[in-house]
Amino acid sequence: MNVPDNLKYTKEHEWVRIEGDTATVGITDFAQGELGDVVFVEIETVGETMNQGDTFGTIEAVKTVSDLYMPLAGEIVELNPALEGNPELVNTDPYGEGWMIRIKISDSGGIKNLLSAEDYKSLVG
Repeated sequence: MNVPDNLKYTKEHEWVRIEGDTATVGITDFAQGELGDVVFVEIETVGETMNQGDTFGTIEAVKTVSDLYMPLAGEIVELNPALEGNPELVNTDPYGEGWMIRIKISDSGGIKNLLSAEDYKSLVG
């Protein structure tokens, strides 16, 4: 299981790469492995400002559909356009080409609620 040390994580299995006041978000390697083959990512919240913990979209795999949760409060400023035609990027490159959204962070205080790589590894065992 790949858990890069330079990222933050949520208990709902999203990863967060923070660069200034922008955060790039995707699901973890563990999450994509549990879901199986991803067939569709639905995110219709671009341009919306949401709170930490709000549902920003769904991810559909062969066997299930799961909600995606905002790791930080902010405005969703970008959606990964590659996922529309290639949702399997979430499986093949979850921390790279399989990213999902970019957020303009509105409350950096929420960062303290995120997990370190070590804490996330402990969570998933």
